[in-house]
Amino acid sequence: MGQLDGKTALVTGGTTGIGLATARRFAAEGAYVFVTGRRKGPLDEAVASIGANATGIAGDVGKLDDLDRVMRAIEARGAGLDVLFANAGGGEFRTLDAITVEHVAGTFDTNVYGTIFTVQKALPLLNEGASIVLTGSTTATNGTPAFSVYAASKAAIRSFGRTWAAELVGRKIRVNTLVPGPTETPGVAGLASSPEEAPGLLKAITSSVPMGRMAHPDEIANAALFLASDQSSFMTGSELFADGGEQQL
Repeated sequence: MGQLDGKTALVTGGTTGIGLATARRFAAEGAYVFVTGRRKGPLDEAVASIGANATGIAGDVGKLDDLDRVMRAIEARGAGLDVLFANAGGGEFRTLDAITVEHVAGTFDTNVYGTIFTVQKALPLLNEGASIVLTGSTTATNGTPAFSVYAASKAAIRSFGRTWAAELVGRKIRVNTLVPGPTETPGVAGLASSPEEAPGLLKAITSSVPMGRMAHPDEIANAALFLASDQSSFMTGSELFADGGEQQL
C-alpha cells in the first residue's frame, strides 16, 4: 500500500530535477499526478518516465491563462486535489549593480506571483485534509552574494507558508515549506556563466555543505513525500530543511 494511494497531486515545474523526482515518487506511492512544464518536449518525456498515472500540461505558472487551463484539467478528472507541490521556480546570479527591471520581474513572475496564483486557483479544488508543499531555499536565510533577487523571492515563499497555513487551517489544509540545500539539478549547473566555469561553481557550492556533497533529487523527493503524506499530519506552517546541514551546523 502506497502512502498516497487514491490521492491526486499537482507538481508544477515537474520536467526536471526536484520536480520530476517528486512526481515520480508521488506516482510510485499511488497518486495520480498532474505535472506542468513550459516546454512540451521535456514535459512529454517526463510524463513517459513517470508512468501511466500521470498527465502533463504545458504551461507557465507566471501566466494566469495557463494556470486556469491546468485547474480545468484537474477539475475534469473529478477527484479534486489532495497534494499541491508548488515547485516551479528559478533564478540567476546578478550582483546589485547588474540587477535590471527585467531580472526582478522575471524572477518574481515565476517564484512569487506564480506561487501565489497557483495556490489561489487550486483552492476550490483542494479536498479537506489536503497538503500544500511550497519550495523554499536556504538562500532565504543566508547571505549569498549576487543572489539577492532570488533570495528575496524565496523569503516571500517562507512568509507565504506561515500565513497560508493560518488561513487554511479551518479547512484542515496543511501548508509547509520544503527547503532543499544544493541539489544536483540542471538548474544549479545552469547558474554558471559558461560550461567551463560549472565545475568550479559546483565545487564552491558543495564546500558550504557540512555533509560534503550535493543532494540527489530523489533525496529531496523523499522529504516532499513526507510533507505530502499523512506522515506529517501534525505539521503546518513549518519549514523542513533537507540541506545536508548547511543551515543547521
